[in-house]
Amino acid sequence: MKSIYAFLFTVLCLNIVVFGQTDRELPNVMVKNLEGENIETGTFDNEGGPIIISFWATWCKPCILELRAIAEEYEDWQEETGVKLIAISIDDTRNAHKVAPFVSGKDWDYEVYIDENGDFKRALNVGNVPHTFVLNADKQIVWQHNSYSPGDEEELYEVVRAVAEGVEIERNDEQE
Repeated sequence: MKSIYAFLFTVLCLNIVVFGQTDRELPNVMVKNLEGENIETGTFDNEGGPIIISFWATWCKPCILELRAIAEEYEDWQEETGVKLIAISIDDTRNAHKVAPFVSGKDWDYEVYIDENGDFKRALNVGNVPHTFVLNADKQIVWQHNSYSPGDEEELYEVVRAVAEGVEIERNDEQE
């Protein structure tokens, strides 16, 4: 019986920690732009519109598929919702030099930054990529999703549209 109570207590504590991941402000750490300049993540802004932050890596096939799928619709998304997508590469210092040439070969109209030391990734508790966050006009994290399957971009768009309209977002499975 004690082990059941211990298990339930552990589950309760985990839920408290995990649920605390939403409705919090964007952490302020340093990342690099594609020119190698340091940028504070706290300066990310979209003039009151929603922001998508997508963690990815050059070696991650699902990441590339997700960013490619979004790229096909991104211009329409921007017109309809005013959203901005910020792609954060988690390629480390050994591979960071590959990011700019990789991105230049894509038709991505995104801001791209490199988190080569993993500070931003750690601050947001990102374990695996792709990992996508949606921020509201107050730069609070209101939704997140880990992994990618074809069609996930449709759910992402619905969330972005709701955020742009000021609708409160319910927690998704990734936050439970």
